[in-house]
Amino acid sequence: MELDERKLKILKAIISNYLETGEPVGSRTISKYTDLNLSSATIRNEMADLEELGYIMQPHTSAGRIPTDAGYRLYVDRMMAEKDVEMEEIKTKLLDRVDKMENMLKQVAKVLAYNTNYATLVSAPQYQNIKLKFIQLTQVDEEQLLAVIVVDGNVIKNKLMNVTRPLGNDEILKLNVLLNTFLQGASLTDINLEMIQTIKAQAGEFADVMESIFQGIAEAIHEADEVEIYTSGTTNMLKYPELGNIEQTTKLLEALEDRQGLNELIDEAMSDESHGIQVYIGEESPVSNMKDCSIVTATYELAEGGKGTIGIIGPKRMDYKKVVSTLKNLTGELDTIFKKKE
Repeated sequence: MELDERKLKILKAIISNYLETGEPVGSRTISKYTDLNLSSATIRNEMADLEELGYIMQPHTSAGRIPTDAGYRLYVDRMMAEKDVEMEEIKTKLLDRVDKMENMLKQVAKVLAYNTNYATLVSAPQYQNIKLKFIQLTQVDEEQLLAVIVVDGNVIKNKLMNVTRPLGNDEILKLNVLLNTFLQGASLTDINLEMIQTIKAQAGEFADVMESIFQGIAEAIHEADEVEIYTSGTTNMLKYPELGNIEQTTKLLEALEDRQGLNELIDEAMSDESHGIQVYIGEESPVSNMKDCSIVTATYELAEGGKGTIGIIGPKRMDYKKVVSTLKNLTGELDTIFKKKE
């Protein structure tokens, strides 16, 4: 029998609550737990129907209900079907968006270098307090599981994990339910020791699998934190005699290729709470091999909270007025473009 939307929502609420508490779930709990705005009496009638259909059961008289294997199966199948569609949509949007974003930022760096005759850098947006979107476990073979972890910014991390014995489809699907019930929408700071212990306790004999998954989650979030940086106009620096000797040129070229040094510059620029124009002259530069230069940076923002840095690197005698004006206009235009797209 195909369940209507009301029964499906009630079943989902029962399973979610039971996974969290391990206790039978009553109608009063469901009336507070769902957004159905139904009375306890109406919910009891629906629960009676679900029990008759074999999706929930009453462990003893006067207790609430707990899900049966059939209830888990229906819930998981529907959830996984919905998530499969969502994953395909995410992947399509991700590829489209990343490609467009990357091309746009590369073009920004190139045009900026051409218009100013200086070297430029543009960082891809970073996200604060990154949250988990979705986790999916899949059996690879008898000894390995694949965890697909999706976080904000649509960064996808795949992690292979060894298991001590083969898991059946039902076991894997129940673990998927458990993980997404607790972790969907959670940030790294939300995943505290108490939550981890609760999930591991619910996982029972598969607690060691959960340990590997938590490690994969941390890796995925740290990977999302890694900044992509696009540079352009490096050869422009050779036009300025004061930067033209071999030692200075070598240091400068190395600095523009050194991702760690550029990350330090971006971190410095992003740490300014006003997110305005920052000007570093000579020794003020956070990059040791750019002490003979001046650097001007600005921050652009996305509607969903992502922020990135645009920088212009030139000689100390750079045209500061032009550079500052260019960056103000450019970041304003990017804010408008990105926020419209969001």
